[in-house]
Amino acid sequence: MSNNNIFVTRPSLPPLDEFIPYLSRIWEAKQLSNGGPFHREFELALAEYFDVEQVSLFTNATIALLVSLQAAGVTGEVITTPFSFVATSNAIVLAGAEPVFVDVDPRNLNISAEQIEAAITPRTSAILPVHCYGNPCDVKAIEDIAKRHGLKIIYDAAHAFGVRHEGSSILKAGDMSVLSFHATKVFNTFEGGAVISRDLATKTRIDEVKNFGLVDGIQMPTVGLNGKMSEFNAALGLLQLKHVGNDIKARQRVAAIYADRLGSVPGIKFPCGVNGPANGAYYPILITDGFGQTRDELFETLKTNGIISRKYFFPLISDMEAFRANPSADPTNLPIAKRAASQAICLPIYADIDRKTVEYICDLITAAAK
Repeated sequence: MSNNNIFVTRPSLPPLDEFIPYLSRIWEAKQLSNGGPFHREFELALAEYFDVEQVSLFTNATIALLVSLQAAGVTGEVITTPFSFVATSNAIVLAGAEPVFVDVDPRNLNISAEQIEAAITPRTSAILPVHCYGNPCDVKAIEDIAKRHGLKIIYDAAHAFGVRHEGSSILKAGDMSVLSFHATKVFNTFEGGAVISRDLATKTRIDEVKNFGLVDGIQMPTVGLNGKMSEFNAALGLLQLKHVGNDIKARQRVAAIYADRLGSVPGIKFPCGVNGPANGAYYPILITDGFGQTRDELFETLKTNGIISRKYFFPLISDMEAFRANPSADPTNLPIAKRAASQAICLPIYADIDRKTVEYICDLITAAAK
């Protein structure tokens, strides 16, 4: 097994023969970018899939986050979580604002609504929560806080493809939600992302900024950048939509094996519940004092045996050199996030991982627990 490494996740790809007709259409249309036929079709297909009104496609989710913050007119401070990938806070800085880190909820590692309220100052303009691992934030509590204080909410929903909350798409929460279609995600276009917005005026603003700020190809009332998705990525996305339902079900079956084998192992906690997030985006566990090894020791045990897990998220964004001097990055302000960063490990989960391999991973973990 050690000669054939098993990674945390890998992209699900459609059969090549299904993609050839899409490539032929691109060649015939001779439009590779700038809102071509597949781009328009993909936006409409996603809007229908998510049951939302406005979708704007992007070259990647980092650019999508940046443009969302710009479109929301953020200034001053943006309250966010340190327990995320660096793109979340990088986008805030690149938008000209300052991230303010607050601690997470110990139950699910999402941003704590109580901590958000306590961190608001006259300089606060927005909240940027993350649906961590695809597990929904407390959207109602965050919405109530934002309304009371007149703040914008932009959700980093990079992990939350297809997730529903109280019968509705989680992407309807807040003013905007940003998705990632990176190759490691449940749904991918190799590279890509999208912004879900509430109204046509916001979508129009977003689409202008991602196209250099141009209006009608001539006027440029605002400075923008190039965040457009290509026809190749959009075509792949359209094809992937036909398969993503089966991929999610396959991931859920993998999660069920982990739940059955690891659910009662001493020292393991499950921040997204024993069955993991609903879309099978990740399978995170926390290695606590009751386990036979530390998280880092388990990571090395798995690695030695050909299993590449991920310390997701370690280190905290607030512990990285670029953010360490931020007053809100003081570790004493973030004890729960700090502890989680030392305990969290994501186990391999993807559509075509076989049961024998998952059982092997569970064998390694249960042996390490003793």
